[in-house]
Amino acid sequence: MTSSAGLAVRCSGLVACALVISGCKRQAPPSPLVRPVLTTVIRYGTTGEPVSLSGLVQAQNQTSLAFRIGGRLIDRRVSVGDTVSPGQLVARIESQDAKNTLSSAEADLASAQATLVQARSNEARYRSLLSTDVIPREKYEDAQRQLAAAQSRVAAAMASVRTARDNVGYTDLHSNVAGAVTAKGAEPGEVVQAGQMVLQVAQKGGKDAVFNVPATLMRQSPKPPPVSVALADDPTITAMGHVREVSPQADPATGTYVVKVGLDNPPDTMRLGSTVIGSVTLSPEPVVSIPGTALIQIDGKPAVWVVDPATSAVVAQPVNVVRYDSASVIISSGLKDGDIVVTAGTHALRPGQQVKLSPPAT
Repeated sequence: MTSSAGLAVRCSGLVACALVISGCKRQAPPSPLVRPVLTTVIRYGTTGEPVSLSGLVQAQNQTSLAFRIGGRLIDRRVSVGDTVSPGQLVARIESQDAKNTLSSAEADLASAQATLVQARSNEARYRSLLSTDVIPREKYEDAQRQLAAAQSRVAAAMASVRTARDNVGYTDLHSNVAGAVTAKGAEPGEVVQAGQMVLQVAQKGGKDAVFNVPATLMRQSPKPPPVSVALADDPTITAMGHVREVSPQADPATGTYVVKVGLDNPPDTMRLGSTVIGSVTLSPEPVVSIPGTALIQIDGKPAVWVVDPATSAVVAQPVNVVRYDSASVIISSGLKDGDIVVTAGTHALRPGQQVKLSPPAT
C-alpha cells in the first residue's frame, strides 16, 4: 500500500509539472516579425531641381498660302521640302469662270457708258431749250436725274470690272514670303475653298523649340529660366534659348501648356521637326525626389514610412507632394535631411513594426 501511494504521488507530481510547463508555453509571447525593406536617405537639393522635357523644332513664323476665291486646283508647282521666294507662282486654279465674269462686267460697263453718253446729250439739249422757255423746268430736271443715274451705273460697272479683273488674278497663287514648304493642303484636281490652306511655308529666320509643359512646372517657375536645348539623337549638338511665348490656356486633352523657346543661333543640324530635349533648373524651394514606390496614403493623404534608427521601427510621416513624375515623386516638405525612408515593401508594414534595413541609397 505504501508503494502504491508513493507511485500515485509521483504521478500526480509529474502531471502538475507538465501542466505548469504547458501553461508557461502558452503565456510566452511570440517573437516580433522583422521585415526586410529597401530604404533611401533624404537629402534636399540646394542647387535647384533639374527638369528635362522633349519637344520639336519649329519655325518661329509659319505662313499658310491660300486662294482668295474658290475653284478647282489645276496646278501645284511646289511640294513639301521645296523652297519658295516672294512673288513665286506656286499654284493655279481654273480661271475660265473668272474670265467669263470679267467679260460680263466689261459688257455691262460698255452699256452703262453708252447710256451715260445719251444722258449727257439729253441734259445738254434740254438745258439749251430751257433757256428759251421751249420746255418746262420739270423736263430738264428729269434729264438731270437720268444723267446722275447713268453716272452711278457707270461707276458701279467700273467697280465690277475691277473686282472681276482681280478675281482673274486671284486664280494664280503667289508666295509672299521666303522659306521652305512644310505642309500641303490640296492636290491637283481637288476643289478648294477661299481661304483653304494649300501650302504651309516656314519662313526663313528664327527657330523655336516647342514643349508641352505641365501646369505644376508653370507654377514653380514664376520667372522663365534659360533653357538648354540638345538634339535627342545627338546630345552634343546644343543651343541656348529663352522662353518667347507661353500659351495662356492649357490643352483640354493633356492639361499642358505650349511653351515656345526661341533658339539663340541654333546650328544648321537642328532642322525643322527635329526632336530635342530642353533642360532647365528650377530653384524656388528645396525639394527631394524619392521613388514612387515609397508613397503611401494615410487618411487619404500622401505619406511615407520613416525608420527610427534607435528602434528600427517605422512611423508614417505625412509629406507634401509637389509633382508626380514617371517613376518618382517630388517632395517639398514633411521630411528632413537624414531621414530614412522605406522605398520597397511598404504595403506590408504597419505603424511601429520593426524592419531590417538594406544598405540605404542616397
